Amino acid sequence: MEYERIREVAVRLGEIPEAAKVEISDGSIIMMMSPSGTHELIAMRVARQLNQQLDGDLVAHTGGDVEHPGLGILRRPDVVVLPESAMDTPGSWEASLLELVGEVVSPSNFANDYQQKLRDYPAMGIPLYLLIDPRTAVISVLSDPGPGPDGPRYRARHDYTFGDKVSVGRWHLDSRELPRYRQ
Repeated sequence: MEYERIREVAVRLGEIPEAAKVEISDGSIIMMMSPSGTHELIAMRVARQLNQQLDGDLVAHTGGDVEHPGLGILRRPDVVVLPESAMDTPGSWEASLLELVGEVVSPSNFANDYQQKLRDYPAMGIPLYLLIDPRTAVISVLSDPGPGPDGPRYRARHDYTFGDKVSVGRWHLDSRELPRYRQ
């Protein structure tokens, strides 16, 4: 099925109240459940910290669709950094406008963040991928998207643990503010 048709179906599925997120990758529609309160709290705290450091037209925001129609990819990251002027659109944001995407790993669907998105985001040309895992208290900052033996990939990775001061490109996060999931 061509991307435009898949996109039409995804839009209709996204109108279902129980479907908090609808994404497209590998020619498939991925439906996500509503995130937990802890998940949303982490995304909000990350966006707040980033907004205190951003200058010019850049803003950190939770939610919103990011799309690369040429690759047939539609994602809805937990946190994005992009120009505020790019937000004035009736549809999704162009991936080329993003400075950063951040994902808070879900306890039930962690493979999506560690595998599919780790492949999709560098293919989309997004410079920074912030991966926060409240299950393990590990934060990974991936950067330098470029070619790899199996296709586009991030060529640099720095791992931190909750409690560390985390360098994310030219910004920093105090990860002491981030809670772990309750067992």
